[in-house]
Amino acid sequence: MLLPSTRFIDTPVMSLQTGSELGRTVRPIINPRELSIVAFELHGINLDYDPSLLRINDIREIGPMGIIIDSSDELISVSDVIKIKEIYELNFELVGLKVIDDKKRNVGKVTGFTLDASSFFIQQLQVKRPLLKSFGDTEFLIHRSQVVKITDDYLVVKSPDIRHKEAVAEPTGQMFENPFRKPAQPAPETIDAS
Repeated sequence: MLLPSTRFIDTPVMSLQTGSELGRTVRPIINPRELSIVAFELHGINLDYDPSLLRINDIREIGPMGIIIDSSDELISVSDVIKIKEIYELNFELVGLKVIDDKKRNVGKVTGFTLDASSFFIQQLQVKRPLLKSFGDTEFLIHRSQVVKITDDYLVVKSPDIRHKEAVAEPTGQMFENPFRKPAQPAPETIDAS
């Protein structure tokens, strides 16, 4: 199931063990190499660490009440997992990132994204066009397969391959024969043999 990124901002994180709210999500920790979310940063008064991180592997369920985990033991500090610490220290923000195509033309800025709730891979990027290009449509989606490169300053996507139609010569004669539109042929002359 695809979910919008806004679904995970200020979302309560609930403990199955106590039935209470442990904290709220602040932002996703995004791995720019894979375009995936590896954890969520949390804040709240019931947390042992500030900031606390919730690894996506520890999420039990996403429901109407929020994100449900087993207990507060699932939450980690930034330095507990080396791989997550490295990604956290990148401080990568996808929303607001400039988007250009592989021909270095400005495409717009990322305003949001959708992610697969089972894998937490980012599937689509919502991009807002620049003002001068936004007369017809102001926003559009880019699939993850179109992303070529990601840096701290911009995201490069494949430019659309637009092929122009070749000039087609007008047919010189009739291409097919329509039996209902045949020209009337004169009747054959009859010979009177008397």
